[in-house]
Amino acid sequence: AGHRPCSYGCQNLSKLEPYSTVPPGISVASNTKSRVGRAMGTDKKEANRRARHSKATDNFGNVRRKGENFYRDAKKVKILSMYKQGNTQRDSQGNITKCASYQSREVPEARIEPNRRWFTNTRTVSQHSLQAFRVALAGRSHNPYEILLKSNKLPLDLVSDERNDSSGVHQRHGLSSTGSFSFTHIFGPKSQRKRVNLGVESLVHLADSTLEIVREEHTSIKNSVYHGCNPSSTSAGPVFDKGQSKRIWNELYKVVDSSDVVLLVLDARDPLGTRCRTIEKYLGQEAPHKHLILILNKCDLIPTGIAVPFRNPFRGRDRLAWRFYSHDPHILFVYLWHLGGFRVTNDSRQASWVRRLSREYPTLAFHASITNSFGKGSLITLLRQFCSLHSNRKQISVGVIGAPNTGKSSIINTLLKKKVCSVAPIPGETKVWQYVSLTRRIYLIDSPGVVPPSSSDSPTDLLLRGVVRMEKVQDPEQYIGAVLDRVKRQHMEKTYGLRVRGSETEFLEALAQKSGRLLRGGEPDISGVAKMVLNDFVRGKIPWFTPLPNIEAGK
Repeated sequence: AGHRPCSYGCQNLSKLEPYSTVPPGISVASNTKSRVGRAMGTDKKEANRRARHSKATDNFGNVRRKGENFYRDAKKVKILSMYKQGNTQRDSQGNITKCASYQSREVPEARIEPNRRWFTNTRTVSQHSLQAFRVALAGRSHNPYEILLKSNKLPLDLVSDERNDSSGVHQRHGLSSTGSFSFTHIFGPKSQRKRVNLGVESLVHLADSTLEIVREEHTSIKNSVYHGCNPSSTSAGPVFDKGQSKRIWNELYKVVDSSDVVLLVLDARDPLGTRCRTIEKYLGQEAPHKHLILILNKCDLIPTGIAVPFRNPFRGRDRLAWRFYSHDPHILFVYLWHLGGFRVTNDSRQASWVRRLSREYPTLAFHASITNSFGKGSLITLLRQFCSLHSNRKQISVGVIGAPNTGKSSIINTLLKKKVCSVAPIPGETKVWQYVSLTRRIYLIDSPGVVPPSSSDSPTDLLLRGVVRMEKVQDPEQYIGAVLDRVKRQHMEKTYGLRVRGSETEFLEALAQKSGRLLRGGEPDISGVAKMVLNDFVRGKIPWFTPLPNIEAGK
């Protein structure tokens, strides 16, 4: 009958053997052993000692045996031995017995390729070709819409004549620039000595002459800063020195040095006043490979005929075209011009700021606005053209510079169609430079506004250009006369709704009475009303613009 399993699930295998039916060919001992192994879990331990292999193969080559070091495998031991070989081995006396791998002095044998170029001249040019290149370059180098490509392999040092430059470095380069220069003072019996010819006899004489030069410069600056204006009507102070600190100039030069294309933003109401001649001169002398573009911002605040030379600038899309010319195998120029808009004509009646400034640099009329902008398509297309011109670069950087409160940050926000740079209607909002990504290949760099020092600019000019914050100006009523001189009477009357008659004080008193700006005792707040008028003048509430200078006939 056999024994039944106990309540714990155990069976007496020895007593079950006589009654169990075993198939032929299978021993009872092996079957019993496998069942015992599964019961005790030895098969699981054996499988864990094996390496990971496919189920189809049964390789025991990587089976870890009992008692072996399983904390470090062969790969780990090899890495540790590599670490040990890296150190220098020394004896008890400190002498090196075995150098490290990086201290070996065994150098593989190097051979120079047997090429004829090592023994001949490279990049040679004949005088005939050089003269033809000089003539071709002189006729087109001053055209702002022509760009010279692949200038690295061109002999520009042999063509450009820089004798008139005041810099000593450029003078030395200019001595060997022209082909007609004689080298008799360098070689031969007439060669000059290398010793420097000093213009002083001693150090005391040098110090006295330097001090005299500094005194003359201070005297000339003091006499020329306020030339042509009444010192009693304008009070210069530290508030008018904004935008001229060393920190701001350092930020500006960082932007210029990091940029491939420089956008100089001008106020369309006063382009010549907000223009930075210092940067233009610096780019022309030290970085002629950088491209400079003038942006006439705030063109919506002036008449259309003053901004652009065509009648209806909003008809059609402004577009840019470019064409390559290769009249000489050494020269490759690019023509950039506007087809539908900024076309220069011979009609002197269509004089505009864009036409006038386009003679020097490419100029674009722009209106910065996220929702309703003008000139955005032309500027983006122009930047893409520069990307195609510099196809060997992964990306180009476009620096936006200019005077304070001209709309540099607003132009960047307009191009990206969102607010990425902080803007404010007061100068000095941008403190440091800022990188902004326009596309994967175009990066924009915002910069703080800079005011170049000029002896012809009076404090009144700086104030009316928006360089100074009005709340920091003392006695602002003294500048109202300059505002009334620049703005027509009918525009002032239409803006404030009162008749402008009499002096500036009478106008401010009448405006204070109408606007309710009164002090204790009913006295008009002259200072507060004057600041309000100055803010309206700078921010465009009062219409005004600077007319073009007189243009000679036939030009």
